[in-house]
Amino acid sequence: MALPGENTKFYETPNHPYQGERIAEESDLLGRYGLKNKEELWRAQSELRSYRREARDLLGTTNQEEREGEEFLARLKRIGVLSETDELDSVLSLDVTDVLERRLQTVAYRKGIANTPKQARQFITHGHVTLDGHRVTAPSHKVEVAAEDAIEFDETSPLTDELHPARADNQE
Repeated sequence: MALPGENTKFYETPNHPYQGERIAEESDLLGRYGLKNKEELWRAQSELRSYRREARDLLGTTNQEEREGEEFLARLKRIGVLSETDELDSVLSLDVTDVLERRLQTVAYRKGIANTPKQARQFITHGHVTLDGHRVTAPSHKVEVAAEDAIEFDETSPLTDELHPARADNQE
């Protein structure tokens, strides 16, 4: 039991520590999304597990729970895990990559702010990237679909200069 005020783990580790196929798959995801360690991947998997659990609970619903289900779907659509046409059943078919794609680090990389996901992570943690005019230094921040276009370099950052050596624009 955790002490008051002490954080508990926000993820579950794999049941068996040495499974070659799982380890290879995790290593591929770490490289593709520029994650710092496997703990970040396990957090995303736990988040996906909680989405699925909530969807299963809401599938056999009454009228009150239908409204809760609509709120749940609206939340997932707002952060971009689901598309606008998806229903509650499609939550069960989500993959961990759907959750990882909504991280600020990945969205910034896909937008072209950085050359690699790891460079996007570095720009974010060093405070060079703003989201909706606010500096966000957490690469794992979930980006809503509406705020996706508002990701840019901080106006005080030296990276706003397009001739900066680290900018993706002037790379060949």
